[in-house]
Amino acid sequence: MIHKKTYNCLVLQTSSGAVTIEGPVSPETLSSLQFHSGLKAFRPHEEQKKALIEIAGLKEGRIIIARTKDTVIGYVTYVHPDPLERWSQGSMENLLELGAIEVISEFRNYKIGKNLLKVSMMDDAMNDYIIITTEYYWHWDLQGTGLNVWDYRKVMEKMMNAGGLQYMATDDPEICSHPANCLMVKIGNRVTLDDVQQFDRIRFQNRFMY
Repeated sequence: MIHKKTYNCLVLQTSSGAVTIEGPVSPETLSSLQFHSGLKAFRPHEEQKKALIEIAGLKEGRIIIARTKDTVIGYVTYVHPDPLERWSQGSMENLLELGAIEVISEFRNYKIGKNLLKVSMMDDAMNDYIIITTEYYWHWDLQGTGLNVWDYRKVMEKMMNAGGLQYMATDDPEICSHPANCLMVKIGNRVTLDDVQQFDRIRFQNRFMY
């Protein structure tokens, strides 16, 4: 059934203590937790908390978190694509976008990102979806990691592969604007051929690209 959500949980033991990775979590759960001040890639951490609570309340919205005790130190979001983006064309109910993934710098060496994706895919309902993520180099923390754009691209691809997402070509102008940008996709095993073909028509809108 589309938009069904089943909670899953994984506990990682790290040298900085136990990290619980769980979700999809409810708005009430998110409200009860603290957000680490290091979660600031997209907006100040308190504003990010409000944004995630709102997403968690959407029928299709999914938030998977990583926390130490009652403090969130990482998260990944899934939601329908923005109405202003090409990926919302056709209003596909079973198209989800991995919109954001963030882990505070102190925990980036513990494979938290990979495990956030793994836990999110433990839910069998994800097999009903086409899941996409659009990677743009200008969103990447090149300064904080010290990586160049190509090494960061490799890290992002490897992390997304942990969740089953694979590179797919597209003629989307924003993605094509820089060779490091990319579209990554996972097509659930219960997605119909008709839906795959509809998605392909969204991916390629310039007939000369086929």
